[in-house]
Amino acid sequence: MMPTDPNSVGEHKSGSEQLGDRHQLRMTRRRRIKRRWRVALATLVAVILVAGYACMDLADLVPGPLTLAKTSHSSVPPAVMMGVPPTLAADKPGSAADAGQVQQLVNAFADTPGLGNGYSLVVRQADGRVLAQRNADQARQPASTMKTLTAAAAASVLDMSSQLDTEAVLDSSAPSQATLTLRGHGDMLLGVGKDDPMHVNGRAGLGTLAEKTAQALRRQGIDRVALAYQDTLFGDDREPEGIAENNPDGIYFQMPVSMAVDEARQGRTEPVVYPDAGVYLPRVENPAQAAAVSFASRLMESGIQVDNAQGPDRADHAQGRVLARISSARLSEVMSLMLRNSDNSLAELFGRLTALALNMPNSPAGAVKAVVSTLNKLGVDTAGLNMADCSGLTPGSVLRVGTLADVQQLALADKGLTPLVKGLSVVGLTGTAASRKVDDQADGLIRVKTGTLDQVTSLTGNVIRRSGGVLVFAVIINDSEDAAAARQAVDTLVGSLDRI
Repeated sequence: MMPTDPNSVGEHKSGSEQLGDRHQLRMTRRRRIKRRWRVALATLVAVILVAGYACMDLADLVPGPLTLAKTSHSSVPPAVMMGVPPTLAADKPGSAADAGQVQQLVNAFADTPGLGNGYSLVVRQADGRVLAQRNADQARQPASTMKTLTAAAAASVLDMSSQLDTEAVLDSSAPSQATLTLRGHGDMLLGVGKDDPMHVNGRAGLGTLAEKTAQALRRQGIDRVALAYQDTLFGDDREPEGIAENNPDGIYFQMPVSMAVDEARQGRTEPVVYPDAGVYLPRVENPAQAAAVSFASRLMESGIQVDNAQGPDRADHAQGRVLARISSARLSEVMSLMLRNSDNSLAELFGRLTALALNMPNSPAGAVKAVVSTLNKLGVDTAGLNMADCSGLTPGSVLRVGTLADVQQLALADKGLTPLVKGLSVVGLTGTAASRKVDDQADGLIRVKTGTLDQVTSLTGNVIRRSGGVLVFAVIINDSEDAAAARQAVDTLVGSLDRI
């Protein structure tokens, strides 16, 4: 059978059949045209809607990932940011606080059995109006609330967005052997592995530095080095006089060094799940050398022979050129860690960095001088202030509660001190105040810096009022008859301020 020619089929149909086929063809074409128009119209509408939403997203009129506003990207992990209360708005004071109600709370506090007579306190509105105070002119030992003074001074002097570098410096001038020097700039939170972007402690990893250094050495045909380390940043005078009295076994304070792994702690179990948690452990004898030994080990894992891997030499100067570097978390993040964990070592580090920035003596006394002089310039009342160190750990430090309250007011009013406000612990949620028990409804509304020594209970910070506005406060108790009762009295007082 011959194949049928499709073009000849119509020749064998009647006229009416051919007319019907042409009509059907026209209807089919019309349907196709209508369908195409509908698709085109729907596509156009979708494009308009998407473009419109994108424009509104850019203008921040609707939720979405796009924005024209300047943004800052923080590498602080979600766990660190958890529990942050609403933004403090000191410029929106709300209704005036009732001084009478505050005075009633203070009277109840003063009547607490076991409190003793060695206490001072002040409660103010964020604009400075005093709502209540007791024994405010008496200077008392503040314990770790002293750290807020150091934080305020450091935040106003240092570039809080800057980082502390650790560098590998190559001197290849000697024909026989290349010398590599590990040089630190104050990062005492180094990690032994790769850079850890999720945490402050370990943000800069010696493993990463070793990999970068090994690659740079191989490009120059070097596969064998001698290693040295430089630890001259803070001179020879590093430990505040008398601090050992409150630092048994060296677990509460590590004197500042140019570099250290995990703040020179030893005995942490691996892997460290939460490296940013504050823990008290013995310290290695020579933190900078220990960091260099760890670096040498990582270098050899990367294929570079280190002749003196177990005993790197100390060098007064690092000659040559920088092959590679790693950088710490931003100083604002380190400050938050210092305040949340009440870290004495980091507090002294910030004092020393402040002294260096102001060209003051490179010593513990120089750090104290730098902090006090900066506070005076900021307008903080330092009458009665004596700082034995920058952390409050050393016996002999005293201040008036008004000095602590001044720092809190200044921090709320001055955006340059934002790291101080954000670094405070959130009562019931974060840091050293996570276990403090107040009214559950006040959790998240109170930011504080705690202070505790054998004969000291102290607390300073700010409270977001439920009716609007912010209060600042400072409480110090020395030599209480019942330390547990004194602490509970402080928590009860502060935990009631949000309802004023």
